[in-house]
Amino acid sequence: MPHYVVICTYMNSDVAGVEKVDSLEVGQRILCGNRWVRVSQDLADAFEPGDRLIALQESGELLRITSSDQQLAHEAVSNASHAFTLLSEVSDEQISLFYKKFATFLQDDDLFRYVQVANDQDVEKALEKGRSVTRLRIDAKMRSDMVEGLLMWSRLELARDLVMNTVEHDGWDVEVVRSPLGVVGFVFEGRPNVFADATGVLRTGNTVVFRIGSDALGTARAISQHMLAPALGAAGLPEKAVVLIDSPTHGAGWALFAHIGLSLAIARGSGKAVAQLGAVARQSGIAVSLHGTGGAWMILGDSADADEVTSHVLYSLDRKVCNTLNVVAMNNGTSAQNIQAVLNGIAASATQRGTQAIVHVSKASQYLFGSCVIPDNLDIRWEDNIDYSHEYEWENVPELALYFGSDIHECVETFNAHSPQFVVSCLSQDQNDHDLVWRKCNAPFVGNGFTRWVDGQYALKRPELGLSNWQGGRLLGRGGVLSGDGVHTIRLRAKQTDHDVHR
Repeated sequence: MPHYVVICTYMNSDVAGVEKVDSLEVGQRILCGNRWVRVSQDLADAFEPGDRLIALQESGELLRITSSDQQLAHEAVSNASHAFTLLSEVSDEQISLFYKKFATFLQDDDLFRYVQVANDQDVEKALEKGRSVTRLRIDAKMRSDMVEGLLMWSRLELARDLVMNTVEHDGWDVEVVRSPLGVVGFVFEGRPNVFADATGVLRTGNTVVFRIGSDALGTARAISQHMLAPALGAAGLPEKAVVLIDSPTHGAGWALFAHIGLSLAIARGSGKAVAQLGAVARQSGIAVSLHGTGGAWMILGDSADADEVTSHVLYSLDRKVCNTLNVVAMNNGTSAQNIQAVLNGIAASATQRGTQAIVHVSKASQYLFGSCVIPDNLDIRWEDNIDYSHEYEWENVPELALYFGSDIHECVETFNAHSPQFVVSCLSQDQNDHDLVWRKCNAPFVGNGFTRWVDGQYALKRPELGLSNWQGGRLLGRGGVLSGDGVHTIRLRAKQTDHDVHR
């Protein structure tokens, strides 16, 4: 007869009257939301006294956090919280100096050798594991972009206590003030360049705790030791204003996102991992910003210009990231010229990469290609059932799907039903088509050209903490690009000039 336990969020919490659990039994039933989940053999064997178990109500997963990962996260958040208080005594000029120093150290070839050696080792280990290293390898462009991002922050004049509005009364006023938020938790995949992005929270007086993917941990250590820490010191900022959790485990990220000392939890990475982290934070009552699911859509109107179509498709497929073209949607009456233009754009992308692109098309739409010339470097896959919600992940071989609907309205409806509700581009010479896509497509990013413009540093001249889609609903009071200067709270400050004012 299995032992029954009901768990909502944590086991081993320090709540008065709640008995701690030092072990789990195989087959033990745990309540996750409205379902029972049984403890597996592996989980029962691994669970030790002091460990914590999170029962995710959204997915029914049981997540074990070791006592050591709990301690790492607690120390990191506590240190960053103390640094947040100290940061209020630092001048805006000192914060600007931090970014300048960080950029200078990144540009120093002697210092960068330490980072390069660590990065080469990380890349080698990742390749041995069969992992993608496209975003892990620090090349000249990534290094240059990091430097430029830091210098962007140094040049921005962003007051940490900005008076946004003043409401005047007889004998007293109320100021609406944008103020620092607190400690930001940041978990990201193996991309070293996000150091420059995430430290942007310091610009508006916040502190940050990092946890980076295991593939890039060596690189992160080198950047922290040889550039980040010296830059904080040189500018006179608190040593723990930026904290790296030095752990390769997923449990360290879960422990961080479950810590009540966080004001905001930000996650970037693969869809499943990000969704899991977001569920941990939400269940712990912490605000989240998630960046894990992408894949851009392009909707063609009947009047789309063929040359523009080819160009925009090509430039939307230059590399695989979240804003890369994933689905091109057209109606059944689309001209053969524009279908050909789409194929030509995909083929041009494949040519640039010296490969053959993969294109998924419904068999039911095959008749539309009768007068088209299929380029030799396109692998057209005629399929019975295509999952238009699937995001194609590719390293060097561009891959996407073509969708054909009855009209542009159906293309819009299909976008809302199957896309990650992220990026959509409308190609048309008819303004009514653009207005329709803007009104009806549930997406935070809408354009009329290539899809790869969606990026904080490229589009808004602000290094981004992350991009957010609308799959989980529209965002309250902010855009889909979360940048360092967007991390704030609102305070009210009353200033009374008449001592007789009362209610």
